[in-house]
Amino acid sequence: MVMEKEKGSELVSLCIEAACASRESVEKWRMQRRSLGRLPAHLADSLLRRLIRRRLLFPSLLEVFKYNVEAIDLRGENSVDAEWMAYLGAFRCLFSLNIADCHRVTSSALWALTGMTCLKELDLSRCLKVTDAGIKHLVSISTLEKLSLSETGVTENGIALLSSLKILSVLDLGGLPVTDLVLIALQVLTKLEYLDLWGSRISNSGVAVLQMFPRLSFLNLAWTSVTKMPNISSLECLNLSNCTINSMLEGNEDKAPLAKISLSGSTFMNEAEAFLYIETSFLSFLDVSNSSLKRFSFLSQMKALEHLNVSSSTMGDDTVEMVACIGANLRNLNLSDTRVSSAGVGILAGHLPNLEILSLSGTSIDDYAISYISTMPSLKVIDLSNTEIKGFIQQVGAETDFVLSLTALQSLSHLERLNLEQTQVRDATICPLSTFKELSHLSLRSASLTDLSLDHLSSLSKLTSLCVRDAVLTNSGLGSFKPPATLKLLDLHGGWLLTEDAILQFCKMHPQIEVMHELIIISPSDQIGSNRPSPSKICLRASLVNKKQDQIPISEYFLDQRLKYDREELLALQYSSLYVALPQDSDVQDVLGSR
Repeated sequence: MVMEKEKGSELVSLCIEAACASRESVEKWRMQRRSLGRLPAHLADSLLRRLIRRRLLFPSLLEVFKYNVEAIDLRGENSVDAEWMAYLGAFRCLFSLNIADCHRVTSSALWALTGMTCLKELDLSRCLKVTDAGIKHLVSISTLEKLSLSETGVTENGIALLSSLKILSVLDLGGLPVTDLVLIALQVLTKLEYLDLWGSRISNSGVAVLQMFPRLSFLNLAWTSVTKMPNISSLECLNLSNCTINSMLEGNEDKAPLAKISLSGSTFMNEAEAFLYIETSFLSFLDVSNSSLKRFSFLSQMKALEHLNVSSSTMGDDTVEMVACIGANLRNLNLSDTRVSSAGVGILAGHLPNLEILSLSGTSIDDYAISYISTMPSLKVIDLSNTEIKGFIQQVGAETDFVLSLTALQSLSHLERLNLEQTQVRDATICPLSTFKELSHLSLRSASLTDLSLDHLSSLSKLTSLCVRDAVLTNSGLGSFKPPATLKLLDLHGGWLLTEDAILQFCKMHPQIEVMHELIIISPSDQIGSNRPSPSKICLRASLVNKKQDQIPISEYFLDQRLKYDREELLALQYSSLYVALPQDSDVQDVLGSR
């Protein structure tokens, strides 16, 4: 039975793929309206989504889906206008419509949706031409439960009209001029569970009205002038990012069962009392990144935390002990751009048994931190970008005895993602990565990497995404690279020696891989047949091809290796294997290259 279902699923996928192969194939079946009208909803939805991705959908084609499609996502489609809306308004079973970022949708175009009887979810975010006039059309849809109007042209008058949508449970008014008076008008929406008011004109006086929403569990007041947040007993998720905070959830009522708090970029007027009234037993998510906090003693009470973001804060080795004392349940820890050093990571060693994601990007850590990181057995994602990592440690008292520091990470049996961009690793020091059997995403960015690095990474059997940016790769090295069978994405940006022909040849040999480079971008969907890239689908950056070399934008971290060679040697490098032709770097290369 299972095998029959799998075969049936494969057959359906093949049929849908064939139906969306080209405009010609679409024209062949679009006339079979009676058959399409009987297509099950989930298959109709799948077919429609595929047409949207392939840019094969046009207004009149929508008509064949009006009896069975239940959800449509057209966000970002600039062609969507009044004609599209006219067809969408005739859909009989449509309960979810997303036309966010469709900038040609106007208030008058929304008239087509008037009186729809099944529509429950509507997203108009960033449809700038939708104004109060459009709201007058929407209030006739009594079935609406979720409505997003973020960053539209709606004013406080139009917002007040929403009070007639009695069953709304989700309302996104982010970036709109919601005032205290408007909020009073909306208090009749007693079923609201999610309310987004970022960037609104709510004040400390008006925020008290929020206590009149008995089911409110999510509230976003980021970028507002609110400084005193009253206690809302049903609240589970609160966002006060980029606010000036005096007190939060102060009150005599039952404490809110908060699970998530976002305070990124906020300024605290009274650090000692900022977290005094918060019930910490349920709190699993805390973001205080880029905030003014200088003391972190409050963390000791947050034993249930699973996600902690203190990036771009004053957190350092002197306060990281507060993280260690609550580390038992932590799964995601972001220490990027803090004052934490390798010594601070050492304080955390042995205290984070369940940590899965660790970011130390932009810190001053060096290779000694890697051995401490290896004591965190559950790690799946590690970000060490923009650090002092070199990939080796020189033994104390020895001039020529080096240890490959990345070897310590071999004990992390669950490691799937590793970011080593903008570090000082070289070809010889990334050798240990070849044994990381679970690694699926690897990011490298260094002018010290050559063809030899690609050779090291060929053995990563589960690698699906590989980024080797700003490396000195040659045409010969790319041609001889044997990518893992699982590889789907190869990012070669900054590889200045590579030519268009060499990249095209690689794509021909490996049509399943999406290749990214300044000269060309080819994805698997752009292939014709099994191994030939389509010239019409290739996205050439002609301006980059025609510019003089000194006009091509170069990363601020890029080390121009061309300075080592004269003109004849430079031209020869395009067609020779770099790790054979290049003189090896001194120091670590001389020592490690012989091992």
